[in-house]
Amino acid sequence: MADEEKNDETTEEQQADEAAAEQAAPEAQAVEEAPAEDAPAEDAPAEEAPTEEPAADVPPEATEEAAATEAEDAEAPAEEAAPQPAAVSEKKKKSKRLPRPQRRQRSKPVREPSAERKPITRTPKPESERGRRQERRGVVVSSAMDKTIVVKVDTIKSHRRYKKVVRRSVKFHAHDEQNSANVGDIVRIVETRPLSKTKHWRLVQIVEAAK
Repeated sequence: MADEEKNDETTEEQQADEAAAEQAAPEAQAVEEAPAEDAPAEDAPAEEAPTEEPAADVPPEATEEAAATEAEDAEAPAEEAAPQPAAVSEKKKKSKRLPRPQRRQRSKPVREPSAERKPITRTPKPESERGRRQERRGVVVSSAMDKTIVVKVDTIKSHRRYKKVVRRSVKFHAHDEQNSANVGDIVRIVETRPLSKTKHWRLVQIVEAAK
């Protein structure tokens, strides 16, 4: 009886183990299948790119030039894609100043010449004395020289600060063409061009003759 009970227990244990193994089998298969599917992609050897062998007829210099042009073409898009700094863009926007001959010429309105030409008329200048000449009135002191008289002109002024009346006299050499003035005459003289080293006055009128 004891042997039969042992056999029954062993059979029950075997059946429980088999059932557990059957349940675990599908899960293990799923786990094994997943890496198995990924494995070929990882383990698959990378296909080597076919190397282009230069043709026998093409010289090696031509192949080097072609490789250089391809490298430049590959670098060009990268440079275009790179953002340019603001300063460079502003400089490019500013146009250079063109020289005058190359600038846009603006047409001027064309005026038709008048059929009748106006005559040139000149307005007469008003007659006036040239410049403003100074005049003095004084007494003849000397007439000994030929065509020259010495005229003494007295001035009476008050001092600017002390208000005292100051009397001063100045002598002028005047030109007398006809030697008409004598000592003691009151005469009127006018400024003129330099006639000699000391003369730049001339006699205009004898106001009062000497007694």
